[in-house]
Amino acid sequence: MNPSSFEYFAPKRIEEAFDILAKYDGEAKILAGGQSLIPLLKLRLTSIPYVVDISRIEELSYIRESHNELHIGALTTIDDIENSASIRGKYPIIFDAASNIADPLVRNRGTVGGNISHGDPSNDMPAVMLALGAKFTIASARGDRVADADGFFIDTFTTALKYGEILREITIPGRGTHEAGCYMKNKKTAGDFSVAGIAVQIRFNNSGTIEKAGIGMTSVNPKPIRAIKAENYLKGKKVGDSVVREASRLVVSESNPSTDFYGTVEFKKQVLAKIAEDAIYMATDRAEEN
Repeated sequence: MNPSSFEYFAPKRIEEAFDILAKYDGEAKILAGGQSLIPLLKLRLTSIPYVVDISRIEELSYIRESHNELHIGALTTIDDIENSASIRGKYPIIFDAASNIADPLVRNRGTVGGNISHGDPSNDMPAVMLALGAKFTIASARGDRVADADGFFIDTFTTALKYGEILREITIPGRGTHEAGCYMKNKKTAGDFSVAGIAVQIRFNNSGTIEKAGIGMTSVNPKPIRAIKAENYLKGKKVGDSVVREASRLVVSESNPSTDFYGTVEFKKQVLAKIAEDAIYMATDRAEEN
């Protein structure tokens, strides 16, 4: 099926994009990599009169480390993230998610900013950003503002982005000495959305006690969410079988999946419980290696 007709714009500077958005107030839609929007247009699940393709704005594509933080431009492709030695070595949780997104063709075009901004509760990067405590720099003609990942995801396909705003950058806090993370998801077929997914980031103190934990979930709620009770429970504890089982139970208790093509509510909760345990153990092993 072909999409309904629309007018297409491809600005090369972010200021041009703002001008186009202002001209077609409320009627234009941002396209980044297009891996989410184009299928919706082709299936005619949505109709947009003006499409603003920002993929040619080179200033929004980069991976940089500075001031003990990781900065990722919103138009950085998933493929670039997957192949970044810095991310793979220091932030394996981000690498895990990138390498699990769809297939190489999609990862070559899809962007981290698009994956986050689309607000799909089944996307992988939002859970990772919640677990890491990321901050998002949002640009508009009026200037930049910063939003925490916690408040960014409002509802299904709804984020804190307002019309005329563009996600500019993702900022990740620096990794501690004894800190690492892991992203895991269960999927029915290769390249598919997840039945359930979980991102776990753990920081230990010198005595081997958990100093801080971040846990994000995907595909088990109408929006990406944190498992706050589980995070609080893990703080101050040492990883052991009973602790991991209780943390997994709390993770499941904070989820709210629905029955769909990917499985029943009970099945999704069972899957989530298993991958939550596995992810906590994996994050712990990686932190110990550090």
